[in-house]
Amino acid sequence: MPISLEIVSPEKLLQSRLVDMVVIPGSEGDLGVLEGHSPMIVMLRGGTIDLYEGDRVAEKLFVNGGFAEITPERCTVLANEAVPVAELNKAEADRQLAEAEAAYEAADKRDTAVEDEVLDLVQAARARVEAVG
Repeated sequence: MPISLEIVSPEKLLQSRLVDMVVIPGSEGDLGVLEGHSPMIVMLRGGTIDLYEGDRVAEKLFVNGGFAEITPERCTVLANEAVPVAELNKAEADRQLAEAEAAYEAADKRDTAVEDEVLDLVQAARARVEAVG
């Protein structure tokens, strides 16, 4: 049975559809969500969301972080940014990674909050480069 998927950014509803399965980039690793999944809220890392129809990936979206709320009937992704992988640009992804790595090098490593923030930026930029492949 399908599960309802909604992907929302701060500006608008980006996707609302039924899928057989969705795989999301959880902060602790990828997480497959099927109908009947246990309820949970998951932090997302930068990576791809894979939307399955049957046993094939029908669509891939890149997210640079956010949260997902999972219930037995629905998966709602609250993403800072969600872009179809097909629309990503390799040169732009490489530029963002270089900027994130430069920000990390310049960051005050004694301030763990700042270091964590820039590390998240680096991880999301690397995931974007990997998604463009």
